Amino acid sequence: MKINDWMMITVLAGAMSFGGATVFGQEGGPGGPPGGPGNRFGRGNWGDPAQREQMLADRLKAQLEITDDAEWKALQPKIQKISDLQRQAMADRMRGFSRRPGGEREGNDQNRRGGSMFGTASPEAAALQRAIDGKASATETKAALTRYNEARKTRQAELEKAQNDLRQLLTVKQEAVLTLDGLL
Repeated sequence: MKINDWMMITVLAGAMSFGGATVFGQEGGPGGPPGGPGNRFGRGNWGDPAQREQMLADRLKAQLEITDDAEWKALQPKIQKISDLQRQAMADRMRGFSRRPGGEREGNDQNRRGGSMFGTASPEAAALQRAIDGKASATETKAALTRYNEARKTRQAELEKAQNDLRQLLTVKQEAVLTLDGLL
């Protein structure tokens, strides 16, 4: 296997394992023991984004030991913002993994449109990719690269601010849990 293939497998395995231990341990669903939604393996309905988000939120609430709805209502939007910012950064990073040598895209229509399981790449990443694919001049490519790097730094600063805002509301134990989950 090529190094890109190994890196893709590693990243996908990490993304798939995010929250998997607790959620996959749930019972229920068609073909499984009664007690909750899920598929025949008792792993929940991962095809439905709303249900997936709810299962992950429930798991996170349990890990953070939150029983007060008011506390969750204060934390949830901040956690969601961090998650969205991280997903956007991942979409930009994963953009090149679906390429074959020579610039040809592999996979389905979603990949050809610039999307991935992490979402759609930023406009700056798409512009830089067009410059690469179109064999733009060094000046045009450098300009696209500069815009991409500036946007990435801006998003990183926004992520760090969102993480610091969330830390202000957390106990030490909650901060530790979210750090291990990769949110902080």
